[in-house]
Amino acid sequence: MPLEQLISEFLGQNLLYLILAVFLIICAMAAVRIVPQSEKYVVERFGRLRAVLGPGINLIVPFLDRVRHKVSVLERQLPNMTQDAITSDNVLVQVETSVFYRIIEPEKTVYRIRDVDGAISTTVAGIVRSEIGRMELDQVQANRASLIDAVRDQVAQQVDDWGIEVTRAEILDVNLDQATRQAMLQQLNAERARRAQVTEAEGQKRAVELQADAELYAAKQDAEARRVLADAEAYATQVVAVAIAENGLEAAQYQVALKQVEALSKLGSSDGSQTVVLPANAVDAFANAFQMLKGRG
Repeated sequence: MPLEQLISEFLGQNLLYLILAVFLIICAMAAVRIVPQSEKYVVERFGRLRAVLGPGINLIVPFLDRVRHKVSVLERQLPNMTQDAITSDNVLVQVETSVFYRIIEPEKTVYRIRDVDGAISTTVAGIVRSEIGRMELDQVQANRASLIDAVRDQVAQQVDDWGIEVTRAEILDVNLDQATRQAMLQQLNAERARRAQVTEAEGQKRAVELQADAELYAAKQDAEARRVLADAEAYATQVVAVAIAENGLEAAQYQVALKQVEALSKLGSSDGSQTVVLPANAVDAFANAFQMLKGRG
């Protein structure tokens, strides 16, 4: 029997089995879905939501179930947005924001919102304008952290129905128009000049206080010195009085006479002295001294 006839008879007898085997292979391939770790699959059956497939190996009903959407669950960053806002003190500012989010419930995201990025951008812009409208310019600059927290919390509440989690919301910059910048610069320069004047005045005041303290200290020291000298003189007077009381008046007169004699001796023995002028009672001083010496001898 020719080879061609044998092949024809074999195919004729086993064709059904071959078709069935191919069909089973196709069904197996269609039933198995391997989902990457960074994605989730939304499965529909006859146009309606059937299931959400997580990472790993998943089984679906071939030809009835279809993977309609493949959604990434990685964190995403919206392009930086800039929007105008007016503060409560009527200052126009331009706020640059950045938002990070990720999809946690794909079934809500794909069926409830068409343009996720656009919707979040519009929501953030409205919240930023609302929050800045309640604050003055100085508060916007000083309380940026609280403003970021308020924007993030409100955005998270409004996008919750879309199956989205806002992970971060940042206010990158707050820009002012040129006129406002010039006014703020002038105000800043005036404040710096005022602080410099205050510092200089405080320095001068401190210098005057230190000078006054120094003069007061000097006066106190001079008064203390005078008091000590007066105490010394009083003590000397007291000693003399005690000596007079103990030895009598003659002892005191004797000491005075000796001092007078010593003074006259020094005057006479000085260099270049040719003539010595004595007071009228000098002789009496000598006489008194000699007499007292004689009497004490």
